[in-house]
Amino acid sequence: MSTTPPLQSPIANSAPARLFDCREAYAQALEAMAESDQRVCAVVNDSVSSAKLKNFAARFPARFVNVGIAEQNMIGVGAGLANGGMVPYVCGASCFLTARAMEQLKVDLGYSNSNVKLCGMSPGMAYGQLGPTHHSIEDLAWTRIIPNLSVVVPADPLETAAAMRYSLEHVGPMYLRISRMPVREVHAKDFQFTLGKAPVLREGDDVTLMANGVMVSRALDAAESLAGIGIHARVLNMSSMKPMDADAVLHAARTTRGIVTAEEALAAGGLGGAVAELLAVHHPAPMRILGVPGVFAPTGSAEFLLQHFGLTAEGIHNAALDLLRESK
Repeated sequence: MSTTPPLQSPIANSAPARLFDCREAYAQALEAMAESDQRVCAVVNDSVSSAKLKNFAARFPARFVNVGIAEQNMIGVGAGLANGGMVPYVCGASCFLTARAMEQLKVDLGYSNSNVKLCGMSPGMAYGQLGPTHHSIEDLAWTRIIPNLSVVVPADPLETAAAMRYSLEHVGPMYLRISRMPVREVHAKDFQFTLGKAPVLREGDDVTLMANGVMVSRALDAAESLAGIGIHARVLNMSSMKPMDADAVLHAARTTRGIVTAEEALAAGGLGGAVAELLAVHHPAPMRILGVPGVFAPTGSAEFLLQHFGLTAEGIHNAALDLLRESK
């Protein structure tokens, strides 16, 4: 008989941590970059407030372009600015930035390998009450399959700022998924972002928890609760969705009993899909893929929706226990 603990193990209560809106870190980083580099400019689709660009527009009016509600044109303008030697940061709600302008993302950025940085604002289910038209749960599946387009999903404000600074030195198109859902800091103050690397936030040899964006802090909470019942979980921050840290993924498959992925996106095609594709070819391993299970998310607050789909510390905790039970 299995001695694995029951699934309904409560997540331990802890003192509340200070929470941050990653859009603030992105906006501050963008302004600092514009101060030091005259090539930096911003292009927006009439979402100046939600993209946190009011201050940028006031400080750098000659390097600020508002195209109105015209996402396809916005990508074209960004590509044109890049062809002229500028480094444009094209900012807008990720649900519209990636869906309405998909052909332009493919042709003007990917195929042309344009040096444009896309800032997808308020992704996942952050616009909860506005419903499925404003949820951006498909964007990771869409963007990661476009050749030449790098995809980054920062976990906290420190990583958001570090990824922004990195993006200025990186040559080529990049999609940065900037969360508005409050998160706590999970990195040290001196954190440096490296594309293609997955920081190990916690060591463990029983199971590996892989997450990105707002799910990283929840994975850390799950690891803490698992430790309370004697299970040691490794936690990887998979912020670099593409390129992905293949070495870290394969090492996890070889040295732990399985992998749980968690993302604020569709379970099909995103982080879990990318990890599964790699493992299927190189080292099959037990997996659990947590995300939105192939449905349109209902209307409700962002926190309600995360609870609804089990995208919580407890959900990750239970998925790890389920995996370990079956992998015995």
